[in-house]
Amino acid sequence: MLRVAVVGSGPSGVYTAQSLVDQDPGVLVDVLDRLPCPYGLVRYGVAPDHEKIKSLQNNLRTVLEHERVRFLGGVRVGAEGVPADRLRELYHAVVYCVGAATDRHLGIPGEELPGSFSATEFVSWYSAHPDSVAGRFVSAVRSAVVIGVGNVAVDVTRMLARGATELSPTDMPQAALTALAASRVTEIHMAGRRGPSQARFTTKELRELGALPDTDVIVDPAELALDPAYADPSGLPAPQRRNVEVLRGWAERPRTGAPRRIRPRFFLRPVELLAEGGRVAAVRFERTAPDGHGGVTGTGRYEDVEAQLVMRSVGYRGVPLEGLPFDAGRGIVPNLAGRVLREGGVAPGEYVAGWIKRGPTGVIGTNRPCAKETATSLLADASLLVRRELPNDPAAVLRAEGVEPVEWAGWLAIERAEAELGASLGRGVVKLPDWESLLAAARGSVS
Repeated sequence: MLRVAVVGSGPSGVYTAQSLVDQDPGVLVDVLDRLPCPYGLVRYGVAPDHEKIKSLQNNLRTVLEHERVRFLGGVRVGAEGVPADRLRELYHAVVYCVGAATDRHLGIPGEELPGSFSATEFVSWYSAHPDSVAGRFVSAVRSAVVIGVGNVAVDVTRMLARGATELSPTDMPQAALTALAASRVTEIHMAGRRGPSQARFTTKELRELGALPDTDVIVDPAELALDPAYADPSGLPAPQRRNVEVLRGWAERPRTGAPRRIRPRFFLRPVELLAEGGRVAAVRFERTAPDGHGGVTGTGRYEDVEAQLVMRSVGYRGVPLEGLPFDAGRGIVPNLAGRVLREGGVAPGEYVAGWIKRGPTGVIGTNRPCAKETATSLLADASLLVRRELPNDPAAVLRAEGVEPVEWAGWLAIERAEAELGASLGRGVVKLPDWESLLAAARGSVS
């Protein structure tokens, strides 16, 4: 049997495991994750009010319950856990599906002020990621600025505008629900440095903003008109054309006087976060203009937008994993069709899939063909890989070395505990928010 370790249980990791067992009946796959919970960004990145997308967990569950796939949660790999070299001793091949674990910075003065956060921090908080630091994101906030015009920016904008009635049925942790229910945010600017025809959000996500109760979406037609494609969007690809049409409709729609306002803004480049009383108080933007080549150039005109909360959502970036090569410029592990490259040559038995392979691009479904390509490369190498003798059970070896994997029964115990917590609060399933409660629930499965 070919024994493979897949590091990471998000979509790219699970799709890799699925491709391996579907293509070869002689493969055994252990899916490792440093968290005791599977599903990666589907659990900890998809907004809690997006139940249809979150239901993808059911498809991933089917793979992780396959008779030749085993989930081993709570296993750290790299500097603080099992070294990459040790994994290679325990398995014929290792596939790293570790995503892009950090966010990009703006690189402007004031970015580190209190009240300035990455969207990742906010998403982790309302998604109950156990690494999340309890933050006072919305306390004493009247006006917020979200920098970025992708789907994550739309998500955090929408969550800031949601009320308790809409959030209570979700699996949001109780502390986040309580804080957002008490929020007094009334003004949310979502700003991009380029025009509406170049925004990265999908039309479906964008339209959701216009369906929020007690909320006006206010678009300045003068900002839209700065975009050369705005007057005649017919030449745009369909997704961008639909975005422009939605924004045009909002620009023409009368205001209702709703208590909350969302303002999509364009051609604004952040240049500084301004402070008052030791924390962020405003964002200084420079007005930009199209440069005729798909980019923008500064105009030397500035606008200050009040904000007690600023969240940057300008993309993700891969980080190095100890024991693997890393292309710092691209934020990926160098690879050829998923095979890890060391000093220009293929490293036998080491593979990558997902964002750490290709960069943070695409949607969840993009990971499926990416994973299949890597699995195909690995299986093409199988005859060479299986020549190495391995221990009978890598999990038993890890336990002997002090690692305590959370297996599938432990994860099911966490699910039960979250259902019980939700019932006790008069809600549906409510996520356990920290390492202590997750591990206590998992360990209860063996008592």
